[in-house]
Amino acid sequence: MQKIWKLFPYLLLGIISFTLVLIVVKANNILEISPVILLIFRIITVCLLFVYALRKRSLTTWILVCMVAGAEFGYDIPEVAKKLQVLSDIFLRMIKTIIAPLLFSTLVVGIAGHANIKQIGRMGWKSLLYFEIVSTLALFIGLLAINIGKAGVGVVLPTNPEAPLIAAIKAQSAGDFILHIFPENIAKSIFEGQVLQIVIFSIIFGIAVAMVKEKYRAPMIRFSESLAEVMFKFTNIIMYYAPVAVFAAVAYTVGHMGLDILYNLFKLLATLYVALFVFLGAVLLPVALIFRIPVRPFIKAVSEPATIAFATSNSESALPSAMAAMERFGIPRKIVAFVIPTGYSFNLDGTTLYLSLASIFVAQAAGIDLPITRQVVICFTLMLTSKGVAGVSRAALVILLGTVVSFGLPVEPVFIILGIDVLMDMARTSVNVIGNCLATAVIARSEHEFDEAAARNFKPE
Repeated sequence: MQKIWKLFPYLLLGIISFTLVLIVVKANNILEISPVILLIFRIITVCLLFVYALRKRSLTTWILVCMVAGAEFGYDIPEVAKKLQVLSDIFLRMIKTIIAPLLFSTLVVGIAGHANIKQIGRMGWKSLLYFEIVSTLALFIGLLAINIGKAGVGVVLPTNPEAPLIAAIKAQSAGDFILHIFPENIAKSIFEGQVLQIVIFSIIFGIAVAMVKEKYRAPMIRFSESLAEVMFKFTNIIMYYAPVAVFAAVAYTVGHMGLDILYNLFKLLATLYVALFVFLGAVLLPVALIFRIPVRPFIKAVSEPATIAFATSNSESALPSAMAAMERFGIPRKIVAFVIPTGYSFNLDGTTLYLSLASIFVAQAAGIDLPITRQVVICFTLMLTSKGVAGVSRAALVILLGTVVSFGLPVEPVFIILGIDVLMDMARTSVNVIGNCLATAVIARSEHEFDEAAARNFKPE
């Protein structure tokens, strides 16, 4: 039996390859192939994928398999697939309940969790300056990539009679935009999903907590840490439902639009991956060279945490590994302990790049021609509202959803993105982790506390 399981991946790969060849041959009219034969091979492929998922017992594997199964279901039984949107709506609703308490708890802990504010002040402003410069570069790379690739152009959105009509985008003055940032009632902001207002409240609250006496500060920090841990566990529970939601989202999309929509989705996916590679090569690599960070040892150091982040689509799962690796890389523990957790709230390079891509994809798919100034405003808003959610799998999708609604854009393209969001999340989460690891090395070098010998002699455990 063990030999069979060793050969199973090769069997699965062979069946998938043969099925894809048949589909391509049929699509290009190279040979006349019976639709029944194609159906049989597609079903066999899906069944083998389910067997593989059962054997693998990985949530990410289940999500990928359910994405394929959803496409097959939507293609073969479109009338039923069109009624499955409620299943993906349930998932999005549950994820949206996480965002306010998680933003609050992570930002309060990140700001007020250090007893001596003066001691970390210098590292703090250096870190924030570095984070914002690099995140802004990521934002503009994403913006440039989607405007060149135009992955959303040509998408035909389904007509949903139950959905409210999308009003035209109203002009918004600079005063209205600035006023909208600040909450008038935090409960109202949470109820309406105004994530930027929640961020502002949490930042000010965290500063206030840091300024009070220890006997008042400690209980609030413990409460915030406990709340964050509970919300991470809450997220883990909700994520068990993610395969069902992805199946329903892809089935609904394909049932309404056919497989042609997948061309646009994978075009978006390819645009993201290319943009992330450009960011790594054109931004992070020069930063490492400028600050004299040994590149090859650094790649060895970040390979394990980045792989964990990629496999789990969760930055939080890579945090212990990243901190341990950076300490062995020659960075003092006090810098690692400050910069990496702070970066989890403020240095989301991959997420920022993704959000700039996805937000303009939404406008392109809706046929809305946004001027570049409007695009920049939307993207900077997304950069601010994304703070503090790196540890939550696919929470960026919720941030995107809330922001496009606040700017008057339609939500239908966001649901389309859900079908491949797991593949996008794996890449952007890995870049988040790599960016935070590099930030610790940069800050250590600027503080003249970087151990050159330890870095050059780094060996993975």
